[in-house]
Amino acid sequence: MLFGEMSITLDDVLCLIHFPIKGIFWSPQDVAEKVAVELVVDYLGVSQGEAQSRVRSCRGSYYKLEWLYDLFVQHRVASNWAYGTRAYLLMLVGSTIFSDKTFTLVEARYLLLFTDLDRCSGYSWGAAALVTIYRYLGDASMFNCKQLGGYPTLLQCWIHEYFPTVGKRGENWKPADNYGLPRAMRWSYRQGVLKVDDLRPILDKLTPADVIWRSFEDHRAWRQFDELCLYRGCLKWGDTVVPYLPDRCLRQFGYKQYVPSPPLDCMMATDIDVDWIGYHQSVIAVIRPTTLATTPSDVEDGYLEWYYCVSHPRLVPPHRDDPREVPVPVYDVGPSDPDWACVSTLIHRYLRQVNAEEEDPQFADLFEALHISRSH
Repeated sequence: MLFGEMSITLDDVLCLIHFPIKGIFWSPQDVAEKVAVELVVDYLGVSQGEAQSRVRSCRGSYYKLEWLYDLFVQHRVASNWAYGTRAYLLMLVGSTIFSDKTFTLVEARYLLLFTDLDRCSGYSWGAAALVTIYRYLGDASMFNCKQLGGYPTLLQCWIHEYFPTVGKRGENWKPADNYGLPRAMRWSYRQGVLKVDDLRPILDKLTPADVIWRSFEDHRAWRQFDELCLYRGCLKWGDTVVPYLPDRCLRQFGYKQYVPSPPLDCMMATDIDVDWIGYHQSVIAVIRPTTLATTPSDVEDGYLEWYYCVSHPRLVPPHRDDPREVPVPVYDVGPSDPDWACVSTLIHRYLRQVNAEEEDPQFADLFEALHISRSH
């Protein structure tokens, strides 16, 4: 963005979907079709013939989500609780955090997570969700990628929480009335009319006042902040390893943003599990150079200059005749900014609800008020 970097963090996963972030990583190998057959025979109570037929129809070591649901229903009726639980859990993760671009299959190796149901709570499911969405977002940054895998609901609800002026969102309940439900359940789907090309200039015009930097402060009664969210290092799940760099988005944690360290080379990481267990040292290294932010969008001197040297903050390139140097924006952040941001959000929300356009004369004054509030 024009004002720096933001990202989905472990704290976002913790609050949005209430997945535990503490726990161990899981590192199994891929399974062959023969092993995929043996797994469903042993742990889902399926006959050898049916297992072979079902796996063969997937043309690889996969199971169909629809079939897993049918197995769950059958075992529930027959009170085969262990088989039914495994079928349900495998279907659940296959259609949410581990969903791939088929949207109908789940990898057979994930059944290994549920062979011992008593061990399920020992995994870092929050890290698993984040690793998967990071991986697919990395793929989606390539120009020839047409689909996004992973858990799109996590990404969409993250956008709703942090960027109230972007896109359409339906609200099921107010934060104070959520009764401890995962924060993602606050939002309901609403069909938008904007396409990608329409959204790019909107994102380019965002200012710090358009961001809710600390989205979950009213959710801490149900999910307290865990300092593990400030761990800087590599996360892994299966054979996927990604960098996790909270020092690049410190304002989301209430700290003043400084020029971060160079990104990690996860290809060279060898002790990821050890670093994860001993996360306290990396947390200290992340917060030692900074202080608590006095205003939500606080940055250290020199951060924006550095950021414009190493990043591409605009989605829409400037006109070729314009000078190539992009001016560093300077924001006059005063004590009243949170109030102005609230005013801007409320006006924009109303205009979206009534599908108002700037050309509509009856809403001209409201659009003028919106522009004034954003300028402050």
